[in-house]
Amino acid sequence: MRSRTVRITVGLLALIALGLAAGFVIRTQQQVTTVTASVRAFDLHARETTDALADLRVGQQAYVAAGQGVAFWMPKVATTATVVRNGILALRQSAASGPARAALMEAEAAVAEFDAVDKRAREYLKSGDHLMAADVIFTEGGDTAATAGRLVERARLSEHRALDARVAAVRSQQGLALGVAGGVVGLVVLLLAFAGAKSEAAAAGADMARATSTVADQSGLDARTESSARSLTAMLRTTAALCTDFGRVRDLSDLRDLLARVAAAMDASGVVVWLGSTSGVDLQPIVSHGYSPAVIARMPSVPRSADNAAAAAYRTSALQIVLSRPGGSAGALVAPLLSPEGCIGALSAEVRNGGEGSEAIQALAVIFAAQLAGVFAATASDSGDRKTAVQG
Repeated sequence: MRSRTVRITVGLLALIALGLAAGFVIRTQQQVTTVTASVRAFDLHARETTDALADLRVGQQAYVAAGQGVAFWMPKVATTATVVRNGILALRQSAASGPARAALMEAEAAVAEFDAVDKRAREYLKSGDHLMAADVIFTEGGDTAATAGRLVERARLSEHRALDARVAAVRSQQGLALGVAGGVVGLVVLLLAFAGAKSEAAAAGADMARATSTVADQSGLDARTESSARSLTAMLRTTAALCTDFGRVRDLSDLRDLLARVAAAMDASGVVVWLGSTSGVDLQPIVSHGYSPAVIARMPSVPRSADNAAAAAYRTSALQIVLSRPGGSAGALVAPLLSPEGCIGALSAEVRNGGEGSEAIQALAVIFAAQLAGVFAATASDSGDRKTAVQG
């Protein structure tokens, strides 16, 4: 590789790949830091609310304790109950996981039940029936407050589990980005090493023979290398543009346009986005490109246990490769859509010309699936059923 322009271009490609990977790692690490801080704040508020629930139960029991007076404890219980209700409401609004929000809704219902029990106990005390008041407080009030405390604790643990899952998914994406960048750099190093060896052999031959054919061969090598460098540059530029535009998706029309560009980048005759949920709901085709409305209408939902590539990618969270057969069906790639809480769907692409065996096309499928997961993760975590597919 004697051309200085080619060597500079190839070196720049390696720097671009490393820069993109480093930028992605830095951005995702900042997101992990922000989410971790939010979960820590949630954890602190949850512990404070649990302590307030314990105080609430003790304060109510003091109504009928010897040597205590209701004139002091009733206002204190009322104030503590308000603090507990506000605390649970704030926790529910800041919760990021569905299980945590569900537990906090149950905790709110338990606090409302405690308020009803407290009202009955106060009425018994006003009528002078201390025995019935004590029975209500120790059998119903204490259990209700303890139940609310357990539900708040369950929400706190759910938030920590959701954080662990999200961090694991981010680490996987970071590893993939660094792996792709490392592959590009390794390819560049190999190109430079082998091209350099061939250039030295060609130079030795030129010194011995000074033949015109040797010069022609070297020129052809430089031309092919320059063509390969231009193709790799174009692929990286296209991938970067698509990743940027995925972050700007506003509606389904934008997503259809992006799928058309994804199909062109992967040399795919058709692509389909399938969505389920982390709980295992059947995959449904949501949006597609390259298929007629009649074909989309006939596409059935795919059970999680089905024996096909889409279900396998959904179950295993790993890329699936379907090899083409001569004179038979075309090849396909199915990449999982990974969210912080698990796999929420899959991206399937029917590729042409044996592209399923290309590591570059496989890497593109994984990258585009990661971008689609970011688009759908927010809605997929709380939804169970999916609507029918939309033709792209």
